[in-house]
Formats: sequence, C-alpha cells, structure tokens
Amino acid sequence: MTRTQAQIQNELESERAQLADAVEQLRDSFKVKPNLAVLGAGAAAVGFVLAGGIGATMRYFARRGRERR
Repeated sequence: MTRTQAQIQNELESERAQLADAVEQLRDSFKVKPNLAVLGAGAAAVGFVLAGGIGATMRYFARRGRERR
C-alpha cells in the first residue's frame, strides 16, 4: 500500500499534535505546589539573619559563658 505525500504529512501533523498534548499533560502532572510552612520557615530564617540575629545570639551565648565563670 503506497501513501501519498499529503497523507504522510497529515499523519505527521496528527502525531505531533498528540505528542504536544501528552507533553503538556506530563508537565501539568509534575507541577509542584509550594509548601507554605517551608516557605514561612525560610522567610523567618532569612529575616533573622538579615536582622543580625546570628551575631546577637553568639554574643548572648558568649556573655552567658563568661558570667558562669
């Protein structure tokens, strides 16, 4: 059975459309929904560091260590 060039092109276009739909469905199934608790904890940590929290905490523990002696 021989196919014409137009038939082959139509089949290729149909296959491309099906493949594009399958890829789109696959992308939709792998979308990650953000976890708000993790984002909140990360934002709190960044705010702590930007506010100088690490240095203040280290000074607090160093002062407590000196006072015990």
